[in-house]
Amino acid sequence: MKVQPEDLRETVVVTGATGFLGRHVMARLREEPVKIVAAARALEDAPESRHLDIRDDPKGAYEKLGCPDRVIHLAWGGLPNFRKESHLVEELPAHKAFLGELLAAGLKSLTVAGTCLEYGIREGELWEGMEAAPDTAYGISKDRLRRWLEQRREQSAFGLTWGRIFYVYGEGQSERALLPQLAAAAKGTGVLDMSGGEQVRDFVPVTEVADALVRLTLGGGDHGVVNICSGRPKTVREQVEEWLEENGWELKLNLGRYPYPDYEAMSFWGSREKLKQCLS
Repeated sequence: MKVQPEDLRETVVVTGATGFLGRHVMARLREEPVKIVAAARALEDAPESRHLDIRDDPKGAYEKLGCPDRVIHLAWGGLPNFRKESHLVEELPAHKAFLGELLAAGLKSLTVAGTCLEYGIREGELWEGMEAAPDTAYGISKDRLRRWLEQRREQSAFGLTWGRIFYVYGEGQSERALLPQLAAAAKGTGVLDMSGGEQVRDFVPVTEVADALVRLTLGGGDHGVVNICSGRPKTVREQVEEWLEENGWELKLNLGRYPYPDYEAMSFWGSREKLKQCLS
């Protein structure tokens, strides 16, 4: 029997595939010669979809997902409340059990979505060699999951890439995020209540994040911790004004209406050097 091209393709599973980032990762993966499995609680009407709830019994999950060669793990609940204890007492043990089952069954390559909040309250440029010092339940949970996976690697060989994602924006984002709020205000009241806007952040388009995750996964899939960021520091006010100009929106900014977040430093951004090296 003649071997068909699809028989030679790797199988890549994306968990959280129907979420904001997951949809863009799925779209980017469709450009590659791989078999894709979309895993999520909310199933879509597609042959590639598999129902997945991380809190379910993970036994047999590897087989149910088609014995994948690679997994891009984006699923995580309880967001955007970064301080919820559920990150530690519910999400973390569930994700350990799920990923542990996949690795025990033979998974050889795992890419996980981390967060810049793992760095904690630090000013300036953040790079991967810094010791993690998370200050929120979400950041602590992600950091503990990463450390646990790194310990697992000492027992069994598998490729691990941990993408520390900075401030993502783009199509399909939650209505509670800054860009959708801006769009809604432009079409509605014409006024946006916000902080003083002088905090410096690292904003990166979701399409760039998705591209980086896919390329890191398919390009070896064993890069350790990698910042997924723009590397360009920018104040929130500058970013907002840039979006207003790009979209031709007329809007009054009610600056200082809200306080600055107490779980983040006033000014920080990511180093992009390792990402550039990994993708070159």
